[in-house]
Amino acid sequence: MISNTGPGKPNKEPPSEPLKRAVSGTLRAISGKPELDITFASERAQLVAGAARLPEPPRRMSKKDAAILRGQADALALKLACHDPKVHSHLLPKSTDAKAVFEAVEQARCEAIGARRMTGVAQNLTAMLDERYTKASYTDIADREEAPIEDALALMVRQRLTGLEPPPSAKKVVDLWRPWIEERAGKNLERLDLLLNDQKAFARTIHEMLSQLEMGDELAGYLDDDLSDDQDPDSDQDPGQEEGGERGDDESEGMQSTEAEASDDEPDFGEMEKADAPPSEMPDEADAEDAKDITEPPRRSLSNSESRGFDYRAYTNKFDEMLNAEDLCEPEELARLRSYLDKQLTNLQGVVGRLANRLQRRLLAQQNRAWEFDLEEGMLDPARLSRVITDPMQPLSFMRERDTDFRDTVVTLLLDNSGSMRGRPITVAATCADILARTLERCGVKVEILGFTTRAWKGGASREAWLQAGKPPNPGRLNDLRHIIYKSADAPWRRARKNLGLMMREGLLKENIDGEALEWAHDRLLGRPENRRILMMISDGAPVDDSTLSVNAGNYLERHLRAVIDKIENRSPVELVAIGIGHDVTRYYRRAVTIVDAEELGGAMTEKLAELFEEDSGAKSGKTRARA
Repeated sequence: MISNTGPGKPNKEPPSEPLKRAVSGTLRAISGKPELDITFASERAQLVAGAARLPEPPRRMSKKDAAILRGQADALALKLACHDPKVHSHLLPKSTDAKAVFEAVEQARCEAIGARRMTGVAQNLTAMLDERYTKASYTDIADREEAPIEDALALMVRQRLTGLEPPPSAKKVVDLWRPWIEERAGKNLERLDLLLNDQKAFARTIHEMLSQLEMGDELAGYLDDDLSDDQDPDSDQDPGQEEGGERGDDESEGMQSTEAEASDDEPDFGEMEKADAPPSEMPDEADAEDAKDITEPPRRSLSNSESRGFDYRAYTNKFDEMLNAEDLCEPEELARLRSYLDKQLTNLQGVVGRLANRLQRRLLAQQNRAWEFDLEEGMLDPARLSRVITDPMQPLSFMRERDTDFRDTVVTLLLDNSGSMRGRPITVAATCADILARTLERCGVKVEILGFTTRAWKGGASREAWLQAGKPPNPGRLNDLRHIIYKSADAPWRRARKNLGLMMREGLLKENIDGEALEWAHDRLLGRPENRRILMMISDGAPVDDSTLSVNAGNYLERHLRAVIDKIENRSPVELVAIGIGHDVTRYYRRAVTIVDAEELGGAMTEKLAELFEEDSGAKSGKTRARA
């Protein structure tokens, strides 16, 4: 063998190793945790069980790629150094929207501390944020209702604290919200600079701003001055604070004060700042829900009694819709949207196509793996040929290959059509569903593609009816559902192909009520004649509907989702699997996988389907061999 290295010369290390060492050293220095465990893998940057995980650097790294990686590392480091999880969980609001804003602004505070003290960190954070919002396609947002207020407010806070303009990719989102926010909460926004190093006082001011922005909770109990270090922040929480209450698990252990950990006394910081950037809760994708994913509690299955005891209801079903995609759009527009979808993902179609072909080969390879023995006709069984001599009167034994039963299967792909999926995620989801439907159809597996959203933002006709009725308390679900059938199980792929273009239609994606959508898809599967029924949920966040959560308990929709999942997983013949895009769905679903980027969706879908089919095939094959 010819080697590029001569005798005695060590093998050359990968080009990314020096950068990894520099990033790791800076992360430990800024966080004040010299023993922190740091790993690099193909996943989002996050803090898990006291360890830091960073994405693996690309093979061909540009200066921009290096700055983004440093920014992700610095974001984690500043979170460890400048954030007290006990204070945070004690002051965390109840409602989902308020939580998202509170989380995003607290992250902006941590990052601002590092950016003000270290120029290199500020540059790296800016590169990271710009990349994040570019991936989220924020430049395509044209309406304020479609722009996430949590990101806009966090960037405005960042600008007030550091003087740094919003990244170019997010400038439009900030401009859409700035006049409205400054008109209502401008004075408190100006006060934040004086409170930068006092997390508790900073959080109280954010609560005041939330009230001014009509997003405030009942604040009594949150603003307790006597929160001691050893107090259990979860002790007085109600169920609405479940997610925030566990925050200490992932980022526990020795949190130091803001001044001590982000101090200017560290001699290495000036040299290391080019290798780092302040810690953001969500170094890869900028959703507020990503920040929660790092620390939300593990999935807990509801007991049967708890599932039955949860009183979930809709205020009215009168305005709900279940429509075919063709009913929401003219044929000419559907064709145009489908053409747009194809142009958006020319490269991805090749990648997902190859994955789908691999799935197809794996499925077709299973068709003839099992054998039936002791038959009167078929192929001669060589293992029984000895009977010709030992017992000539015994008839010959034959065997035959037996087709597996995976053809007698139906798969439902249930796609989250909420506003947070806008841009790249929904485009990738539509393309992956399209290609997998075609692939499974070739293998004789029927596929249904469904989507779920709401008819309106913040309530619609259901809320109007509730207002006219005098606002009765605890109304339950208070929005109009829109469930969409893109492809029914019996419809051929060619006929339904253009329907998936509907997901590209402006204004379609609104809010998501996952529990009822899951029930709807599940009930459709129960009516199918196939022996095996598989339901795959694809979502990028927990259920959110402003109108419902503003007048019910803060975890109302989430509790219902957990109850539905419990019912399906424990008492239904339907096999349920979930894929979360930048959102930890393993805390809800028993069989689930979380991906960092929408680009990974094709691989995750094909792998989970292959696992399910091979798992079933292996079980049946084992039974056949045992009988033989």
